[in-house]
Amino acid sequence: MPGVALTKEPKAPKRTGRRAAALLLMAGLLAACTNNPQPSGLQATNTLFSAFSERSPRYLDPTASYSNNETPITYQVYEPLYGYHYLKRPYELIPKAAAEVVAPKYMDKAGQPLPDDAAPELIATSVYDIPITKGILYAPHPAFAKDAQGNYLYHELKAGELGDKRSPLDFAVQGTRELVAEDYVYAMKRQATPRIVAPIYGTFSEYVLGLKDYGELIRAEDKKLREGLPTAALDKPFLDFRKYPLEGVSAPDSHTLRIRIKGKYPQWKYWLAMTFMAPVPWEADKFYSQTGMARNGLSLNVWPVGTGPYMLVDYVQDRRHVLKKNPNYRGVPYPCEGMPEDKGLGLLDDCGKTMPFIDTLIFTAEKEAVPQKAKFVQGYFDVPEIERTEFGVEYALEMEDSDRVKRDYTEKGFKLPKTVDISNWYVGFNWLDPVVGKGGTSEQQARNRKLRQALSIAIDWEDEIRVFPKSGGEVAMGPLPGGLVGSRHGTLEGVNPITHRVEGSKLVRRPIEDAKKLLAEAGYPDGRDEKSGKPLVLYYDYQRQPTPEVKSQLDWMIKQYAKLNVQLEIRATDYNQFQDKMRKGTQQIFFWGWLADYPDAENYLFLLYGPNCKAKFDGENTTNYDNPEYDKRYKQLQIMDDGPQKQKVIDEMVKLVQDDAIWSFGYFPFASGAYQPWVYNGKPSIMNRDMARYYRLDPAMRTKLQASWNAPVWWPAIAMVGLLLLAVWAARRSFAKRDRLDGRGVLLAKSAT
Repeated sequence: MPGVALTKEPKAPKRTGRRAAALLLMAGLLAACTNNPQPSGLQATNTLFSAFSERSPRYLDPTASYSNNETPITYQVYEPLYGYHYLKRPYELIPKAAAEVVAPKYMDKAGQPLPDDAAPELIATSVYDIPITKGILYAPHPAFAKDAQGNYLYHELKAGELGDKRSPLDFAVQGTRELVAEDYVYAMKRQATPRIVAPIYGTFSEYVLGLKDYGELIRAEDKKLREGLPTAALDKPFLDFRKYPLEGVSAPDSHTLRIRIKGKYPQWKYWLAMTFMAPVPWEADKFYSQTGMARNGLSLNVWPVGTGPYMLVDYVQDRRHVLKKNPNYRGVPYPCEGMPEDKGLGLLDDCGKTMPFIDTLIFTAEKEAVPQKAKFVQGYFDVPEIERTEFGVEYALEMEDSDRVKRDYTEKGFKLPKTVDISNWYVGFNWLDPVVGKGGTSEQQARNRKLRQALSIAIDWEDEIRVFPKSGGEVAMGPLPGGLVGSRHGTLEGVNPITHRVEGSKLVRRPIEDAKKLLAEAGYPDGRDEKSGKPLVLYYDYQRQPTPEVKSQLDWMIKQYAKLNVQLEIRATDYNQFQDKMRKGTQQIFFWGWLADYPDAENYLFLLYGPNCKAKFDGENTTNYDNPEYDKRYKQLQIMDDGPQKQKVIDEMVKLVQDDAIWSFGYFPFASGAYQPWVYNGKPSIMNRDMARYYRLDPAMRTKLQASWNAPVWWPAIAMVGLLLLAVWAARRSFAKRDRLDGRGVLLAKSAT
């Protein structure tokens, strides 16, 4: 019988061939993939890549902005009158928008001049006449745009004209104008606004002549303007501060700003280096007050208007912020002086060159520390986070713990400069809380004080620093870090006797038995209420979501309280929600820190000043601490020049807060930046927040090193291709064999033709 060829349709082999081709294509695509989170090609441009944690900034309006998740943008966009020398330590004030840093002129009650060394009690007024540099221009913005007749194009938008515009760049015409002294007058007046949070109004109104009364006037005028409007209305009529003169702030001419403050206040000059004293052009305030702007996310809180080196051009909520070089920026020279070691570190190599050096800044949201660090190690972040100074400490400790990490980081050339700076982290107790706060009766006050003291002993900050390398620093004994005139940090005089004692030459934390004794005296023996027998449960507010890294720190804090059989319940939120809770004064115990606004002890001691309470006056006294003895000394401190009398007052104030244990003082962290080898001029600092204009990049080096650090590993793809080819061969062989089977599965001979 002649051989019979099988006639089954050869669809299966064709399907196998198509599948194999698809798999081969997939393998090729996988091999071509990159792990770069940024768009291809951007690494070769003059762009700096960094991150921000969790949520987008809530306030970019200079009147409201104060938190350090906002300042990486605000200090690049705005120009206060003064700034700090980038390289010199101790910090030195330098002019920014001002032409020079001026000394005040003192006047008596009759308005007559006094000598510079006049006794504080004779000084009725201090007058600052500050010259404004001529020729400074605002970044392009539609608020300044005019037609050929000089009329503003976008100040009287009619219904429907705004449309779906959600960025100032969506407007066809952009404009600018010169910075004038009246812009600073407007900014100071605007501190009295009831329409946005103005956290420093309480402090400014104590000093600037007439500002407190001005606040009452503005509230009354605002009430008239909003009459008949719903309380929650987003659109509000323009509140034009130009209509209402302020006694203490004026512009004698277009480029002279005059500020008159009550009495003598040596620290006033430092406030002029903060964005609270950034200029606010009335045109921007008017532009953003129009109908529909707030609904479209158009406001100074999202789209700032400044004269600084950069302007915000892209804002994707909780995802990305992009700043571009301000085309109208005049440019300033890089410093030619610094500390003795700066020359050897290459920090003077750009002496005299025009800044800023970088064209674009891109900040990308990173919710967790592990992927953020991985992207830095891979070279995809140039700086982990602008302004944060803990990353270098963490990376340096990793190098100490692992030879492999040390070899990797060293070969890659990471720069991890370390310094001691003026900042702190602490646990605070809310003075308004009935359990851990002041207390309503003298008996309750004594009990609550002992409870706070017991908890302060139990929280072992020395252990926290050992367990969490990122918390590198020095344990605090009081509110004042080293480096400030008046601080006793690091001396025997500065030891906190509530939490520590000196044994020989060694400083040790008091034993937990001391804490348990205080707890019992407070009415909670063994962690239970002596009257009800119920366990003591306390609540701890934390300013970040509980990621794995954060959760380990929260668990550690729970263990500290557990030493006393006290139950601690965690209430962790994102930072914006945390801020809201603090403003309402509903927290009980909380974790917070402070980055110094200026290098003076007063800037830390004002954090516990009664009239600066957060809940009552929206100030920066987050504990709402209100102690008349402390407040009396704070008022004395404000008019004192450095010297023995000032030191005596500082010591008395520190002892009061140590005894009251309103803070568990925490630690003063090291400041250490982390920079890629292609980033130049990085010098970690708390005071200099406009650092981006000093940075310089080498994009060619970045492109080369990124490619070498992230070279694709080809062998898995090659192996996959080989396996796929083998599978194709086996499949074809199998189907060829099936073609030669009869219906009973018997192999037939090849057909003869």
